[in-house]
Amino acid sequence: MIKNSGKMLLALASVAVMAGCASTKLDKPVEVEKKDVTTQQTTSTTPQGNSTVATTDLSGKNAAPATLDRVIYFDFDSYAVKDEFRPIVEANAAMLKADKAKKEVAEGHTDERGGSEYNLALGQKRAEAVVKQMVLLGAVDGQLEAVSYGKERPVATGHDEESWAKNRRVELRSK
Repeated sequence: MIKNSGKMLLALASVAVMAGCASTKLDKPVEVEKKDVTTQQTTSTTPQGNSTVATTDLSGKNAAPATLDRVIYFDFDSYAVKDEFRPIVEANAAMLKADKAKKEVAEGHTDERGGSEYNLALGQKRAEAVVKQMVLLGAVDGQLEAVSYGKERPVATGHDEESWAKNRRVELRSK
């Protein structure tokens, strides 16, 4: 009986250790790199006196065309919208500003690396960063919803940097 008890204890200990390996501790908050996403405005003039600063039309008169780019990509472990994708955010915000009846969902995605909880939080922060910029550009908060799919809906299934870069994104979808 004692031998069987020892084997049973060993089996229970093994199960406990394996269950512990599969779980994620939730006592620590998810750590995500935070970058300043404010824009800087600089003014410079050419010798002829013309400004070289790009402007953004916020009037809504030049609403976005029907074939908008709707995907914003992110750096690893970041939710800062890169400058190269701001025109996409601006065009979608202008479209929403011009038509208050339109609604969009910002779907946040991550690559496969990291735990599920971490990636859901990072995907949510990415979606919220895009929504926040669109609201600042004139879209109404009620027109936008931010959701996260984390790593659950990859567009590229490879296990390399090229695939991971395609999966770190926010997709804007009409509602």
